[in-house]
Amino acid sequence: MGMTSEKKRPVAVLGAGSFGISVANLLATHDQVLLYSRSIESIEEMNREHCKKGYKLHDNITATNDLESILKECHLIFPVVPSYAFRDLMRTISPMLHPYHILIHGTKGLDIQIPEGKTLDDIENLSRKEVKTMSEVIADETSVIRVGCLAGPNLAKELADNQPAATVVASHFEEVISMGIKHLRNDRFQVYGNSDLIGIELAGVLKNIIAIAAGALHGLGMGENAKGLLISRGMIEIMYMGRAMGGDLRAFLGLAGIGDLVATCNSTHSRNFTVGYRLAKGEKLDSIIESMDEVAEGVNTIKIMKRLTNYYKVRAPITQALYTVLYKDVSAEEALQYLMNIPFNVDIEFLKKLD
Repeated sequence: MGMTSEKKRPVAVLGAGSFGISVANLLATHDQVLLYSRSIESIEEMNREHCKKGYKLHDNITATNDLESILKECHLIFPVVPSYAFRDLMRTISPMLHPYHILIHGTKGLDIQIPEGKTLDDIENLSRKEVKTMSEVIADETSVIRVGCLAGPNLAKELADNQPAATVVASHFEEVISMGIKHLRNDRFQVYGNSDLIGIELAGVLKNIIAIAAGALHGLGMGENAKGLLISRGMIEIMYMGRAMGGDLRAFLGLAGIGDLVATCNSTHSRNFTVGYRLAKGEKLDSIIESMDEVAEGVNTIKIMKRLTNYYKVRAPITQALYTVLYKDVSAEEALQYLMNIPFNVDIEFLKKLD
């Protein structure tokens, strides 16, 4: 009985950015989808044209800004909003959420709560208890127990073009994974399960740092050899940082780690790659951010991870170098020169610890 009524319920996506629309389109091959957006103008355009900024919407998608009726009708919810807006959204919907809701988020960013009157620039070090993944934000703010995340090489433009792809649904609950598979998988889109929620979240978050570096490399006219070097060193750095934050190293070796890293480091469609590319061409960070439609999560992630690596004394030369480019007026060329001169023999020692 439960299963048939579950089938008839629509599924919700909260956030109508390019990735939110991609997730909604995947779900719409199986379900009616309610897509939440704050902008009345966007909602009218999506419902009238079945399109937003060049992204087509499946006929089974209805855009709305009525959170209350979304949460009443839908038990399965996919929040896909930028990390800076995530906690506020959870606080807003918390009174309307019940333990029967399932939340699978698609946000690749981190959350920190800054004391009143301060900014992140005033903080030198951050420890793990001050830095939260989105699943931890959901646990902080709501009564929802069954939580998961989506991570993988899921570039929105390729998904919109119906190119073959795959994702990982990670959760501590088998039921959340099987719901994710049932509602998302189709013949062009494969879904894998993983029980290491924090590790998979961190893999998706941290790879954005290396994607910015890859864009910068491309912007400086470097070739594939240099990119191969960056990706392999970047992978080690992600594992160092991920381990410091409590992720299982195996998460970084799969689709959500190395799979997503390779896709994002090679794609001009990636927002993080684009930021790096434009920095290398001499643009200032503020004007790059201002001109972008959507957030490049890696920018904020670098700011947070620089302070976390200070605290844990983790070796993270790529993150440190990018931080100087983003916030200390060092040129991308100088930062790259610095990276090329670092002895990396210690990396091999680290790999022995993977056994």
